[in-house]
Amino acid sequence: MIQNYFAVISKTLNCQMPHFRPNLRYDMKETSPNSSTNRRTFIKASGTAAVAASTIAFPSVTFGKPDSRKLKIGFIGCGGRGSGAINQALTADSNCELYAMGEVFRDRLDRSLKSVQGRRAGQVNIDEKRKFVGLDAYQKVLESGVDLVILTTPPGFRPLHFKAAVEAGKHIFLEKPMATDAPGLQSVMESYKLAEKKGLAVVAGFCWRYEPGRREFFKRIADGAIGDVQSMYSTYYTGPVKPMPPDSSRKAEWSDIEWQVRNWYNFAWCGGDGLLEQAVHSVDKISWVFGDKPPHSCVAVGGRQRPNNSGNIWDHIEVNYLFENGARGHLGQRQIPGCHGENNDYILGTKGRAQIGGGLIITGKDAIKGKTDKWTYNPNGDLWRYTGPGGNMYQIEHDELFASIRDGKPINNGARMCNATGMALMGRMSGYSGRQITWDQAMNSKQNLFPKDQNWETGKHTPPKEAIPGTKEAIAPHGW
Repeated sequence: MIQNYFAVISKTLNCQMPHFRPNLRYDMKETSPNSSTNRRTFIKASGTAAVAASTIAFPSVTFGKPDSRKLKIGFIGCGGRGSGAINQALTADSNCELYAMGEVFRDRLDRSLKSVQGRRAGQVNIDEKRKFVGLDAYQKVLESGVDLVILTTPPGFRPLHFKAAVEAGKHIFLEKPMATDAPGLQSVMESYKLAEKKGLAVVAGFCWRYEPGRREFFKRIADGAIGDVQSMYSTYYTGPVKPMPPDSSRKAEWSDIEWQVRNWYNFAWCGGDGLLEQAVHSVDKISWVFGDKPPHSCVAVGGRQRPNNSGNIWDHIEVNYLFENGARGHLGQRQIPGCHGENNDYILGTKGRAQIGGGLIITGKDAIKGKTDKWTYNPNGDLWRYTGPGGNMYQIEHDELFASIRDGKPINNGARMCNATGMALMGRMSGYSGRQITWDQAMNSKQNLFPKDQNWETGKHTPPKEAIPGTKEAIAPHGW
């Protein structure tokens, strides 16, 4: 089964969609009339549903009958975030149980199970025959009789695992991002549409979408509190995440594949990079404020300041997104120690401003009309500050996921989770290649980062070196 893992990826990641050529002119070669994915098709597919989903808990369509069964949960990818997700899932619904687990490393599985048993012992129904280890563990979990799966492996595996879970008819919680390259995202797009047809719940780990204060904040912006949004600037300035160890720490028996999966964050094929894996939360907020519609194009600059041993991701990038109406979205991402830290959002509209950072703030004397118990007005500067109820966004994700299953009204975050992931991919492609690119070009990139060697024990894979913008090596793999 391990040997078959990577072999199926090629079939998984081939999706075709009709082409549209935008009316806007831009400074680079237009996409081919035969290209498979385009901006208008994406907008049409998501439409008003994506906008509505940004502010309401459930879709209006009822897919099935209420479900009162004891739900069996399968847990795939037992790292730190995954362990948090499984605890939140068990907390969300008392009539569910952890039934099967899958992980490539047995010690990580056992450690996670011990943690869950310490918190939710009465909801753990795991025996040795439902502990699966290896790259094929995901398939064994899906075949074990579970009703819902939690997908928290490194994101390079997300398209394959998501596709398999949907085809198996499982409800799904999956962490962000959705893919690490455009062929992977194409697969995810097709899978979430199939999930809709099957009436399966799909909740993505874009956790800010479930935080009460931000829901209220973005709803006010959508309702016109600051007029028409002209620009948004988001910052994601942090220290390093999972720094790459020196090659000297690699054990002789570890294959290239095992070494890279153990250090997944530092390899673009497995983790994406800092923009895609971490700052995608900020990208998602930019997507949110612009109605979850894809940008027309973007330009990005960045690079690597600190050595990353054998890893191949950048540690900083600035992305400038252009939307059809001329509005701009800007993102600054950095993961360098000893530097200024910040995770804020600044929004400029035609009638006011809004800010996330130091609270949720909206300025403008007419920004919020009518009586409210969620906003406090400060006449100095015509400033409104959110003072309403909060809540644990990570827990709310799961609360609403299980409630939607029980009610027969399954949530499906598919359109917006793909838009945010696509925007992050687009930014990385622009930065690493050195080109201004359109949404169409990004979505039709031919670059498939997944390793061809499929053997966990002996597999050899040399990832591309750190990208040098403007070079043939950085541009050619995309097929532009």
